[in-house]
Formats: sequence, structure tokens, C-alpha cells
Amino acid sequence: MNPVIQQITDRIAERSAASRAAYLARIRRDGEAARAKGPARAHLGCANLAHGFAGASGEDKPALRGTAKPGVAIVTSYNDMLSAHQPYETYPQELKAAVRRAGGVAQVAGGVPAMCDGITQGRPGMELSLYSRDVIAMATAIALSHDMFDATLLLGVCDKIVPGLFVGALHFGHLPAVFVPAGPMTSGLPNKVKARTRQLFAEGKVGRDELLDAEAKSYHSPGTCTFYGTANSNQALMEVMGLHLPGSTFVNPHTELRHALTAAAGRRAVQITAHGEQYTPIGEVVDEKAIVNACVALLATGGSTNHTLHLVAMAAAAGIVLTWDDLACLSRVVPSLTKIYPNGQADVNHFRDAGGMQVLIGDLLDEGLLHADVLTVAGRGLDRYREAPALVDGELLWSPVTGGSADLDVLRPVAEPFAADGGIHMVEGNLGRAVSKVSAVKQEHLVVEAPARVFDDQLDLLKAFEAGELDGQDFVAVIRYQGPSANGMPELHKLTSPLAVLLDRGQRVAIVTDGRMSGASGKVPAAIHLSPEAADGGPIALVRDGDVVRLDSAAGTLELLVPAGELAGRAPEGRPLSDAQWVGTGRELFAAFRRMAGHAEQGAGIFGVSGAESPHHGPGLGFPAEAGSSHLEAGAPVGARPAGLVR
Repeated sequence: MNPVIQQITDRIAERSAASRAAYLARIRRDGEAARAKGPARAHLGCANLAHGFAGASGEDKPALRGTAKPGVAIVTSYNDMLSAHQPYETYPQELKAAVRRAGGVAQVAGGVPAMCDGITQGRPGMELSLYSRDVIAMATAIALSHDMFDATLLLGVCDKIVPGLFVGALHFGHLPAVFVPAGPMTSGLPNKVKARTRQLFAEGKVGRDELLDAEAKSYHSPGTCTFYGTANSNQALMEVMGLHLPGSTFVNPHTELRHALTAAAGRRAVQITAHGEQYTPIGEVVDEKAIVNACVALLATGGSTNHTLHLVAMAAAAGIVLTWDDLACLSRVVPSLTKIYPNGQADVNHFRDAGGMQVLIGDLLDEGLLHADVLTVAGRGLDRYREAPALVDGELLWSPVTGGSADLDVLRPVAEPFAADGGIHMVEGNLGRAVSKVSAVKQEHLVVEAPARVFDDQLDLLKAFEAGELDGQDFVAVIRYQGPSANGMPELHKLTSPLAVLLDRGQRVAIVTDGRMSGASGKVPAAIHLSPEAADGGPIALVRDGDVVRLDSAAGTLELLVPAGELAGRAPEGRPLSDAQWVGTGRELFAAFRRMAGHAEQGAGIFGVSGAESPHHGPGLGFPAEAGSSHLEAGAPVGARPAGLVR
């Protein structure tokens, strides 16, 4: 192993020792009980069990009434509005048939919401997006709470859906869980053309019809959007963590191979229950090594910045405390190995055709950058994930991929990377700590020092752009009151196109925000997820128009160039919307989430670390609020560092 990778893994394990031990003790107790008692539903009362199979039909009803066959829960994010989840329409019947053939019985235990950040960008619905991750985790727990099941098949692809399913499943960590991907749509309009059309629209040079035509040619059929945003980052991480079947991640929907892999996932779920010889509970699969492997894959592929939030929350569900400092240290030794849009012009289909996950994982293993000795749903050892699936005379077979990349413009070996370090940096200074994605930013834009233009709403920035107020000047756009306890931490991806226009005109521009950008964000330098956020008294609330801000993503610094004495004498400006103002599009239903949300460095969620007794690992830490008050109203000192953040 690379010594730095090992050192960080050991550091995470040491930091997490108490909470991880408590988590494992709980799931191992439940696992031992499951192995001793047989299929879970056998221990339900007669009335309980009768309710559990009343709606079943055909041969599944007697199987469910009996107590010999293991039960498999299907938890699905299917809807036919979203292209990524539309293929799941047929999965339940395919999976039930496969489970049946393998000697089990499957039921759809529940559904989880699946919203689309692409649809809600720049709209009020986006303010529910991050909260939906925790709703999905809770919905997964409700689905599994019936005590009918011995394994789980998790059907999800996009942004918050996979992390939510992941967190929910880990709270039933004694159950095996297999994630079942749906695959990306085939390649459409080239990403370079799409991006250029968006900029032309922002400049007023093409109209809505031309823009809509370009977007429709890009997002044109069932399957995941093909750029390397959060959805496809999710998929890559599930494979490198051993929760997909090997090679199943980027196979297109509605193909023979896709159907064969779906059936294989169903069969595998039966094989790894506590009632066979290959018991593989998800709580044992997701250990410190698996979490580090996920971080390495994220960095090596220039994946979504959303995972600097999600991975922290996902690790916490397994009793593991992951910090931004761990990601920053890993980024120094993990090279950038892919060029997938927005970090390049290729899409995930091109990445797959260049060798995809098998070549990437194999090379990272050979160079000691991934832990090989891990448990996966395919068995012990990550070497299994060097193999690619194929149909040979109608039979699904896996064979090792022994060659290297077929396209060095898309995928490179560790020996000749696109960059020596990962694509995600941490920046820190008197404004707090933030995340900076540099993989798509040109070298000459990594350092920006310019006067601040302060906005408390992204729409105000868009209006200023349209009015020409931002033309011909260098500036750092400071967009505040966009954090998890202010308004749900919406993505501000809609700002990318207008700011990219100004960048192309020769202006030096950057973004500093306590909100999120998208996994699709590209060439505009940005410091995002700034913590502490403005609503919690973060120094970003003290910034004034004209203050000079220096963002140095290369050196990892973010500074407001104002004398400390002057800064200390300022009072915060602006404020988040009150509960009475934060209404419409269902947002009022989530007011409690705003008060409970943890800081960005803690994953920006409402759950603590599984197994942790320390109050410092709970939600809403640092500035606990009384019901009906914001974090700031609870007395958070301006500029205070959130409590409970382990460095």
C-alpha cells in the first residue's frame, strides 16, 4: 500500500474506534441472531405474517407463507419522469424471477423519492434536494422495518438517492445489500456543443428554442445523464466499494447484458444471506478501507464535489468518522486519471469504452492506491473488480481485463496521469473552510484576487449579469445564506454559464459560497460548501461589496483581505429567510430540517455517527437551536468554528 493511503486509513480507524466498535457490535448481534433463527419472517406472529403475504400472487404466496426461503427486499426509486430511474420499471419482475430461481422470494418493500437536480436547478425545489437524502434514508428504513427480509436489493442512481439508500441500508447493517444500477443513456449531443450553446444563450445570442433543442439532444433517452456529475460519481463509488456486481456500472439500459446483470444481482442477493455459506452484510462491507477506496476513486476520476458532503454522511452511518482533512491529504497522493465532462470532452460511455472501471481499479490496485483486502458482494478481494462481464452463448461470464486504456485522452495510468494530484482541494482561511474542485479549472485561474460582489440570492447575481452590471470587471461573487441551515444548501450550478461567459471575455472571476455547486460544474474557480455558513454566524456574513477576496486553490487558502480589527468590529449583514418566508413548493414542511442540519463538514445532514455516544457527533452541532429558532438566533458566535469537527 501507498504509505500515505495506509496512514490515513489508520488515522480514520483510530478516530472512529469507539463508534465503529459499537456499530459492529450491534450488527453482529443481529447477524448472529439471523443465522441462528433462519429467515426473518419465520418469527413473525401469524397475523403479522399474513399481512406480509396477503398481496402476493402465484408461486410467491406459498413461498412467503413458508419459512424456508430467504426473503429479499426490493427498495426502488423508480419513476418514469426521470431518465435515470425509468429503466427500473421492469426491474421488480426481473429481480423476483431471478431470486425465485436462486431459491429465495422477493418483494418490493418500498419506494423512495427521487428528485432531479437537473429539473430543479435555480428553482425553489432545489432547496429540498439535499434534505431529500435524509428523507430517502428514512424511507429505506421504513421499507426494511417490517422484519420480513434477509437481504436487500437497492435500486437507485442519481444525486441524493444512492447516498440516502446507502445510509438507510447501513442502519440495517446485518442485512446483505446489493446496489443494482440502471446504466447511462447512450451518447447524445457532444458536451462541448451543449456547453457552448448554454453560453450563447446566456449571452443572448441564441433563443430558447435553440437551447431546448440542444438540451433535448443531450438528454435524449432512458438512462443516467452521461456527464460525470454526482449520479455517475455515485455509480463509480458503488463499484469500487464492492456494492455493485463487477463491471455492471456503465452498461447501457435495455440491453441484453444489462438484463443479465440485473438478474445476476438478484441471484447474488440470495447467495449472500445469513442462511448460506457466503454471508456478506453491508455493515461489514463498508469499513474504513472501503471508505478510503471510495475517496481515492472520487479523486482519481475528478468526481462530484457533492461527495465531500455525501461520503462524510455515508461513512458516519457505518460508525466511521471521515473528515475533509482526510480527503485533502488523499488528494495530494492520488493522481487525476480521467478526462470526463466537465473535466474533459468525453462522457461516461467513452470512459467505459476506454477500459472503464476495470482498467481504473486494476491500475490503482497495482500502484497500491486502493485496498485490495476488502469484502465485496462478489466475494473477498477487490481483484474481482478487474473483471468485465460479457454474454457468451447466452451465459453471463466475467473475465479479467489485462490491457491498459484504449484511449489515453480519456483514461490514463498512474504512471502518466493528467495531473499529479486529485481534482478536489480544500481551502482554508479567515472566511472558514471550503471545497474547491480544480480538475476542470485552467492553471491560470487557480488564483483569483479581486473585489467582492456580495449576493444573498443567486437570482440577484443573474439579474446583475443580465443588466450588464458585471461586465468589464474582475470580481469574486460571494453568494451567502445558501447553507444547509439557511435554505437546504441548493446547488448554484445555474451561475456557471454566465460566469463562464465573463471568464471567456478575459475577466477574472470566482465564486465563494456556503452553498453547493453541481458535480457538473466546470471551469469557473470556486470555493463552495464554506463552513461555518452565514446562517450559523460564519464570517461570510461580514463580507461587504468591494472587500478584496483572495482564493488560491493551488495553495489551499481563502482569505478576506481586511484588517482583523476592522473585521471584528463588523456586524453580520443579511439573514436567511424565516420559516414564515420559506414557504412554497413544500419547503415549509422541511423547516425542522433547517434547524437540525449539521455543518457541511459533518455531511450537512440530520443524523449523527452510528454508534457514537459523544454529543459532538450529533446533528446540528456547534450551535444547537431551540425549536422555532435558527442556529444563529441560538447564540452562535460570528466566525466560530463548528464544534465536534475532528481534524
